[in-house]
Amino acid sequence: MSTKNMANREVCDLIFVDYENKVPFLNLDFANVSTTELTGESTFAYGGKGYPKRVRFAGEKSGTLTIETQIQTVKLWQLITGGERKTSAEFVARAVLSADETGKVITLKETPVEGSVYVYAQDDDCGTKLDCTVSGAAVTLDTALDAGEKVIVYYMKSVAEGVERINVKSTSMPKNFIVYGDTVMQTEDGKLLPYRMVAAKCAPQSNLSLSFSNNGDPGTVTITCDLLADADNNILDLILIDEEHTEAPEENKEDAPQS
Repeated sequence: MSTKNMANREVCDLIFVDYENKVPFLNLDFANVSTTELTGESTFAYGGKGYPKRVRFAGEKSGTLTIETQIQTVKLWQLITGGERKTSAEFVARAVLSADETGKVITLKETPVEGSVYVYAQDDDCGTKLDCTVSGAAVTLDTALDAGEKVIVYYMKSVAEGVERINVKSTSMPKNFIVYGDTVMQTEDGKLLPYRMVAAKCAPQSNLSLSFSNNGDPGTVTITCDLLADADNNILDLILIDEEHTEAPEENKEDAPQS
């Protein structure tokens, strides 16, 4: 099998397993591109007339695993950033609302975070604040407006259900992972051979670029992981499987042809 010519035109599906506790962390089966690069440094001893290279010393083995994907998940953000997953969030909300018939009371859709309400005239957005008091979702202006007059309200909204938040701190560090890759190689005679890749210790770089655009192609996220050596000095396994020589699973042996 080692003499077969083959090529690849399919991305790797990747499974990230926590390096420390060996628990599966993320099934990344939605990438568009996965690229594995190995690097090394060479140092030479020189000697003789003309100062030629005489002896080569090879070392500093390393590499990268680079993934490009247009599909994203919250777990992917966590993998890249090392942030902590939370199930609550606070963020600013903006609403254009009308005063009631008294011209003084404005009712928000939800109860805002205490001390976070700012009210402005509709034609003075983020200008001079209108003084008010807040009780629950009711905002009462100190000075009455015309009945039904519109105002702009900014306030902090708190969400505690149906939300996922990745909290990234200056001290957040991505975990190390064992990464298992799965794709196929095609031979010149059209045969598909299963290909597996194992990165023994993979450290995601904490670089994340999220682009948002209303035209063109969907945004692409690029994840770059450094390939490190594990405790046994393993960096990478490249595995090619000839299924003709793979033993049938136990549950299928009874169905296998008898010789």
